[in-house]
Amino acid sequence: MKYGKIQKARFISRPNRFVALVSIGGSETAVHVKNTGRCRELLTEGAEVWLEKSSNPDRKYQYSLVTVKKGDRMVNMDSQAPNKAVGEWLSAEGGPFTDVKLIKPECKYGKSRFDFYVEYADKKAFIEVKGVTLENDGAVSFPDAPTERGSKHLRELCGCIREGYEAYVIFVIQMKGVLYFTANSCHDPVFARTLSQAYNEGVKILAYDCLVTEDEIKIGNSVEVKI
Repeated sequence: MKYGKIQKARFISRPNRFVALVSIGGSETAVHVKNTGRCRELLTEGAEVWLEKSSNPDRKYQYSLVTVKKGDRMVNMDSQAPNKAVGEWLSAEGGPFTDVKLIKPECKYGKSRFDFYVEYADKKAFIEVKGVTLENDGAVSFPDAPTERGSKHLRELCGCIREGYEAYVIFVIQMKGVLYFTANSCHDPVFARTLSQAYNEGVKILAYDCLVTEDEIKIGNSVEVKI
């Protein structure tokens, strides 16, 4: 997916989960943060960041923070980007599937709502997408803070398996040059255990890195998953 008008800035501070203070041409400006996670290792004082300018002149915050440079690595931290990138990937290339016949985003099933429903070959699959921005020495993990919702999604996917569907979790690693993905058992041991249980019940756990520039994110290559 590609962004519109992009502006380079320097990160100053983050007063709350939704707002950051940045320097644009020496002027301090408040901008919207499109990721409510902690992102402490990304949003460090003086870090180079890239902002997308809103097309709505009446919007409270005219810019949204979408990309940050961590060392030599570009990291997309827009929490909406993984779903959009996977949607484009499925539509253009079929994603991990062959002979795709149907793609439905935001698909309700029973009491659940999944990011995608796909029919391919003679199979039917539900997909949940999770964005990953937490990296340490080449290892990436999810989540960066406890997520009851994430564990709930995994249990719901197990229910799909029991009813004869395929089920997938696709971890979209919002950067390049990583070694492997694993669940963050330190920050959320419940999610890590639930992911392992889901894997044992037949949920397919996939991870892909991304090509990231200041104004674009695109699904890249498969990354090893360590359960």
